[in-house]
This record gives sequence, C-alpha cells and structure tokens, in this order.
Amino acid sequence: MTLKDVAEHLGVNASTVSRALDPAKAHLVNAATVDRVRAAAQHLGYRGDHVAGSLRRRATATVGVVVGDLANPFIAPVIHGIARALAAEQMLPLIFETQDDSERLAWGVNHLLSRRVDAIIVAGARFGDRRVLEAASTVTPVVVAVRGLPGSPLPHVLHDDRAGGALAARHLIELGHTRLAELRGPMDIGNFTARHEGFRDACRDAGVELVSGADFGTVPSRDEGERLARALLDQATDHPTAVFAHNDLMALGALAEFRSRGLSCPHDISLVGYNDSPTIDQVDPPLTSVAYPGAEVGEAAGSLALQLIARTGRTVPGSVFHPAIQVRASTAPPIDGS
Repeated sequence: MTLKDVAEHLGVNASTVSRALDPAKAHLVNAATVDRVRAAAQHLGYRGDHVAGSLRRRATATVGVVVGDLANPFIAPVIHGIARALAAEQMLPLIFETQDDSERLAWGVNHLLSRRVDAIIVAGARFGDRRVLEAASTVTPVVVAVRGLPGSPLPHVLHDDRAGGALAARHLIELGHTRLAELRGPMDIGNFTARHEGFRDACRDAGVELVSGADFGTVPSRDEGERLARALLDQATDHPTAVFAHNDLMALGALAEFRSRGLSCPHDISLVGYNDSPTIDQVDPPLTSVAYPGAEVGEAAGSLALQLIARTGRTVPGSVFHPAIQVRASTAPPIDGS
C-alpha cells in the first residue's frame, strides 16, 4: 500500500495525503481532510517509509537515549518521561545501555550518530565521557540528563543531588544520630559526588561525627552496597547508628549485610537511600529515601531535546529539580539516645 493508493482511494492529490500524514506539515491541510486521510491510511494499512523520508528531510524522527543500567529500577521512570515527551512530536527513542562502561558509551554514541538520530539524551555519563559527548554535540544536539558533567557547556536536566545529600544528613541528625556514615557511589559520576559533598558538609555544619568508609563503589549496585557496608562495619570499632547509601540499590545491599550480622534496621542502625525507586516502600523495613522525580526529569530532557531539534535560535536553558525525602520505617532515633 503506497501513498498514491491512499490518495486514489480518497480522490485527492498525493501531495495532500503527504502533508496530512506529516506532523510538520499537517497544519497546511484542512483539519477534516487530515482526519479523513489518517483514517483511510489506517484502514488501508499504509505505513510511511521513514527511511526514505529521513533522506529527504535529513531527519529520522529518532532520538538516542543512553543509560547506564537498564536493570536499575530507578531508570524506568526516566525513560517513560523521555518517551512521553517525544511522543508528542511522533518521535521514537532508541535506547542504548552502557553498563556503566565508558568504552561502550563511546561506541554507542558513535553508532547512534551513524544512524543520524536527531538528538541524543545521555542519562548515564561519567566525568571521563565529557570529550566524547561534546564532540558528538557538533554533529547533533546532545542533552545531559540525570548525571551532570561539571563545567561542560552541554544543556542539562538534573536533580539537586547536593541538596539531596544534605537533606538525608539533616533528617538523621534531627532524629538524634551523632555517628553517621555514608556508602558512596562512584566519585566520577556527578550524582554521587554531589550527594557526598552535601551529606559531608551538613554533618560538618551540625558538628556530628562522620565515620569514614573504606572507599567508594565502582558502580552503584546492590553488590557494591553490600561490600561497602561490610568494609564499614569491619573497620569501625564503634559502628555508626545511621548510614546514608547513595542510591536505593546500594541501600538494599547494605540492608542484606546488616541482617547477616544480626543487626536490626532501624533498631540497631538507621538507613537512608536515594531515588525512592519503584517498590522500595515494599521492602522490610520500607526504605526512607530521597525522592528523585525520574519521570519529570525524563520529560524535561525530552522536551529540551525537541527544542534543540527545532533550532529556533533561542537559547535553551537547562533545568534542575529540587529534592524531597520520603520518610519510612528504616529510620528512627538511636536506641541509646546518642
């Protein structure tokens, strides 16, 4: 079934059908005619040739979306938000997972560029990826989302993770905890660097003790959370009464380590995560977590990409979302009041 067949079925010119089915040109056709054309195309089983159309328009109606780990439940709302924004302009996201590996990111970005995507949204960048992404931005618009690249001129949509880390610290301090610790994510990822700085500075300002952990995670995973919690408890002569994990997956790993040692949460040790991931309120105990508005961040990133694709000539500002904390049963005052 061709475009010409649809036109002959309706008794109109093929150019009219072409405009009616093109979101960028449908406004040139009477609204009733557009409805007739679209209904006939669906009835007849007509599908446009996006490859041929992209060669004519030098646009593919696709946007590359680069993420670190599809297994992390936190990322699903971000992707949903991006897809919702792109759907408004009938554009399709192409999802690529880096597995938090910079070489895979570089390969994936080059592959997306070879497919002539109209923009790339990167929600899985590490600091070392800046050069690759800024080079890609000379070919197609690039939006940095979720994980920031300090000092980069690339447009961004982020969360105020520094304020989020401080929020976690203040919540624990207000409960009466004076010996706190954190399980740090990779320090070459903007989220975790900012969360660490916010948590550390809030503890310092309140004059409470921050128990130093052994090191930081290489990836923000459950296994790394368990490893870091083990190292923290092994080296501490007097274990902290509260722990801040840099994301919910790491918090789940810490919770498993606490249980293996017979420590009850929050009776023996309080625990705060980050992201407020889907179903994290269903674990035992339900996890207190700094909420990350993933769907809103994703939708804003998708909208920003669309603005850049439109090339209006206007400066397109980035955006930063503010944190909130969801308090649940994993945090409580220290049992000894210290």
